[in-house]
Amino acid sequence: MATLSTNASITPLRQRMQQDMLMRGLGSHTQQDYVRHVQRFAVFLRRSPDTATPDDIRRFQLYQHENGVGPATINGAVSALRFLFLATLKRRDLARALVIIRHPRKLPEVLSVEETARLLEAAPGIKYKAALGVAYGAGLRVSEVAHLKVDDVDSTRMLLRVEQGKGRKDRNAMLSPQLLELLRLWWREGKRRGVMLPHGWLFPGRGCTSPISSRQLHRAVQEAAEVAGIRKRVSPHTLRHSFATHLLEQDVDIRVIQVLLGHSKLETTALYTKVSTRTIHAVAGPLDRLMSLMEGKTPPG
Repeated sequence: MATLSTNASITPLRQRMQQDMLMRGLGSHTQQDYVRHVQRFAVFLRRSPDTATPDDIRRFQLYQHENGVGPATINGAVSALRFLFLATLKRRDLARALVIIRHPRKLPEVLSVEETARLLEAAPGIKYKAALGVAYGAGLRVSEVAHLKVDDVDSTRMLLRVEQGKGRKDRNAMLSPQLLELLRLWWREGKRRGVMLPHGWLFPGRGCTSPISSRQLHRAVQEAAEVAGIRKRVSPHTLRHSFATHLLEQDVDIRVIQVLLGHSKLETTALYTKVSTRTIHAVAGPLDRLMSLMEGKTPPG
C-alpha cells in the first residue's frame, strides 16, 4: 500500500502526488503547500491518507475548527486534499466530503499618497527604498519584486518584465521615469558594493546569488512604517493595494488597472472601488438630495 510519511523521505504516494502536480503545471510554492497540508492530515490520521474514509475527513475538519485554525488554512487544506483525492487517488467520494469555508472578504488596508511618501522616505537604505518603490510604483506582489532581475528593467520601452507571476503568467508592468531613476540610484550603489552581478538579481539577498527574501521585505516595510509614524497594519502588499487605489482615484480605467495588476478577473480589481475615497466622495448622498429639495434647490449630480 502506498504511504505518505511525515519525515523527509519520499514515499510512493508523495511521489505520485508530486508527479501529478508537475504534470498539471502547479507552481513550486503551491506544490510545497499541498504537500505540507497532506502531511498534516497524515499526522492527524496516524496512517496513510490513502486509507482515509469520509468520517476521517469529517473528524479532521472538526478538529481544525475546534482548535481555532483560520479559514485560509482550512481552505488551503481543502484544496490540497481535493487534489490528492481527485488527481492522485481518483476518490471523488472523499473529495465530496470536504467542506470549504465561506468567509467575508475584508477590505484591504490602503495608505494615502502622503503616507506612502513617508513610508518610502523612511525605508532602511537605498536597496529597500528601491524595492518598496517597485511594489508601489509598479503594483507588484512581494514575490514578484523579490524575483526581478537586472535584465527585467526595460528602460527603452519603460517596462518591467514580470516572469512567472501568480498563476505562472508573464506580464509587463509599468516603469515610470521616477521609478527608473530610483532603480538607477540603487544599481549604482549595488555596483559600488559589488553585489550587483551581470544578469543577476535586481535585489540580491544576503548572498549575491540569491534574491532578497519576502521576509526581509516585510521587515523593511514594518520598520519604515514605525519610523514614519504610520499606525496602520502595513505589508509590502499594502503598497500594491495603494498603487491600485491611487490609480483608480486618478480616473485610470479599471480594466487598465486589472492588466497592470495581473488579475484574471475584473471582480478582483473592482474591490478597490470600495476603498477609493474619490469614488465614495463623488456620490451624492440621499440626504443631500432630500435637503436640496426641501430648500427648493436643484439637487447635485
